[in-house]
Amino acid sequence: MRIAVVIPAYNEAVTIAGVVERTLAHTGDVVVVDDGSSDGTAAALAHLPITLVRNETNLGKAASLARGFAAIREMGADAVITLDGDGQHPPEAIPRLVEAAGAHPGDIVVAARLRDRDQMPRARRFGNRQADFWISWAAGYPIRDTQSGYRLYPMALLERLDLPARPGGFVFESEVLIEAARLGSFVRSVPIETIYGESPRESHYRAGADTSRIVVMVAGKLLKRGLFPLGLARALGLLPHPGRSGGGAHRKSPGAMN
Repeated sequence: MRIAVVIPAYNEAVTIAGVVERTLAHTGDVVVVDDGSSDGTAAALAHLPITLVRNETNLGKAASLARGFAAIREMGADAVITLDGDGQHPPEAIPRLVEAAGAHPGDIVVAARLRDRDQMPRARRFGNRQADFWISWAAGYPIRDTQSGYRLYPMALLERLDLPARPGGFVFESEVLIEAARLGSFVRSVPIETIYGESPRESHYRAGADTSRIVVMVAGKLLKRGLFPLGLARALGLLPHPGRSGGGAHRKSPGAMN
């Protein structure tokens, strides 16, 4: 399995080189998307053997990931790992994500921050819990740490997804989990440590605004499906869900079972 990595970066000059160097220890296919940084992020990477894509202005995380995915597609990779450039996603976990992907072909693997959760700021923990509930409901099964951007996506799955552009770059990472479930691709979680305080800047995620955008997106999907009561029952663990066993790509979509 050929693995490539996409790292969206916005004003990460202090941390980005170290993150990329640690990532290169696991794969030689690394794409960094500089999302209109003004702090020298691109210059910090000049000495490293990577593919650098630059947005002239700040377009947001979703647009940066899309550009990174396009570059990876040309490389011919079988799967793409996304991680942040601020030091909160340890590249050393990459082999564990790849191992999980090998055991569950066709599924998304999420590096879920389930260890040392008290390291996460209280407002962020609250926002994550809210997002987990709503996204699990809409996806039709329980998902932990839906807001972790440290993931492995099968390229074949990304090719099948057609998600609309939305304001707020973090909505994409929530919507992709819901739409993937409708295609029969589920989340496999790999627990990792919760790391905060590595980055000198504040988080780009805004607990109020970004969580509200996610809730609005999810609510729209639930309304289209008649509030999806079967999905709620599965998300709450009252009924088994289709992703509980086996691989992802060959299973029947839960949407077809509603």
